[in-house]
Amino acid sequence: MSQTPTADQLRNRLVDGILTERGMPSDVERAMRTVPRDAFLPGIELEKAYTDQAVTIKDNPGEPLPLSCASVPSVVAMMLDQLAARPGDNVLEVGAGTGYNAALLAELVGGGNVTTVDIDSDVALHARTTLNTAGYEAVTVIERNGLLGVHENAPYDRIIATVGVWDIPATWWDQLVDGGRLVLPLRWRGQTRSVALTRRGDELVSDGMELCGFVPVIGQNGEKTAALDAADTIRVHYDQDQRVDTDALADTLRADKPARAFLSAQRIGGEESFDGVWLRATADDDRVCRLEVTPEAVKQNLIRRPAAPGRSPALVEDDSLAYLTVTREGIDAERPFRLGAAAYGPRGEELARNLIAHIDAWGAARLAVPQMTVTLSTAGTAPGHVISKPESRISLTY
Repeated sequence: MSQTPTADQLRNRLVDGILTERGMPSDVERAMRTVPRDAFLPGIELEKAYTDQAVTIKDNPGEPLPLSCASVPSVVAMMLDQLAARPGDNVLEVGAGTGYNAALLAELVGGGNVTTVDIDSDVALHARTTLNTAGYEAVTVIERNGLLGVHENAPYDRIIATVGVWDIPATWWDQLVDGGRLVLPLRWRGQTRSVALTRRGDELVSDGMELCGFVPVIGQNGEKTAALDAADTIRVHYDQDQRVDTDALADTLRADKPARAFLSAQRIGGEESFDGVWLRATADDDRVCRLEVTPEAVKQNLIRRPAAPGRSPALVEDDSLAYLTVTREGIDAERPFRLGAAAYGPRGEELARNLIAHIDAWGAARLAVPQMTVTLSTAGTAPGHVISKPESRISLTY
């Protein structure tokens, strides 16, 4: 008769799995083997506490995403790797969640200081309670709008956000030392990437970014969502600086004309990621949006199936759109799928060919990661293609 595994055994098994899958620095590994995740998830069965998945701690009634959750442990490890916190560092975490990440940060900074902030009183109380129970009383927990930071404990050597951020607040710049690092799940053009940025005077410059998904921060409303059919089964997500005529798009789809299909020269394997197409397109194209198609719309053939129905890149202009598709072809056993575009509307074909150009640019260097440079919006006009937001300006260079 097999024995039920202990919390220590389950925790080490989880960390072993993450090491096998993606690796992590030795200090992050030590912290993750030390901090008991189950202590921050009271009421959750032990096995679930040590699986590589998110756990909701507070629902958000009427909204598709929870108000707060414990992040996926492998994503936690990845972001701590990006942050590169050092012993003695002063660290600010925006989004207290369960308190687990703050405990990991406390292990990483040793004699340094960790401040974690959350806008929700229940979440802040949960974090304070679990941190005390687990022996991390030295972590400071503040109930406040995280977009304001915590000026009284600044300046910080490291700032990490564990909520999706659409714009980088100027307050964070003010509270980050020159040479300090900021890691955040940054949202632009419908996608989210965990971006690691270093402050260099009046710029934040990236040295890495990873695909991720996070609950959006409360208080930033720059992302818009519009239904393109009466049943709300087809949606377009776009940024406030993009001029998207959602009524015209809905009329185009209602016309019930079959999509025109176009194929690129790029093939992929069954497990090969193609999210880099989206990233590549945003570097110089302001028409990139996110298309969301529910399973009901796919089942009813209301629209040609996108590459990833829940989140596919699309180019949108006036009453026309083109979006990424994947078609199975039996020509190449190693890469049996071919990327392409589906087009709707009078300018659909032009948009599809533009999207295929982005696909081909990605195909020429599939693993390339751009460098992101961020400046404050008050710093004046930056050269090259810029994504403008109320408090920051973003540019991507390959």
